[in-house]
Amino acid sequence: MSTVQPELVVLDERHADEAVALWTACGLTRPWNPPVDDFLRAVRGPSSQVLGLVEDERLLATALVGHEGHRAWVYYLAVAPDLQGSGLGRRMMDACEQWAHEHGMPKIQLMVRDDNEAVRAFYDALGYELQPVVVYGRRFG
Repeated sequence: MSTVQPELVVLDERHADEAVALWTACGLTRPWNPPVDDFLRAVRGPSSQVLGLVEDERLLATALVGHEGHRAWVYYLAVAPDLQGSGLGRRMMDACEQWAHEHGMPKIQLMVRDDNEAVRAFYDALGYELQPVVVYGRRFG
């Protein structure tokens, strides 16, 4: 990465393959959850966006941010493996928090897999707190 600050941009459908490749490189994808579908829903939806940091036409980091009217949610926070620890993850979370404020959301939340200690430590360092909730879900189809 050069001394130029990466530019924060809102990604669109043209960025789908590059974003999914980054998510895959960061271990965020799962075979039962098609990431291209997640990306396209986010960029086409009225209450979500995929933010990215770009430098020299390279996508360095992403975060999918959206809201359901009460809280903002962050998914797919990814930083290129060779740039992890460089502050880009913090910059993406700052951008997500700003996005949430701009959309009138009183809080922001995210989910991290239980066994992902490194990512949990990252969010702890940013001042995020473990919430006293259990997440239930049901997969359709």
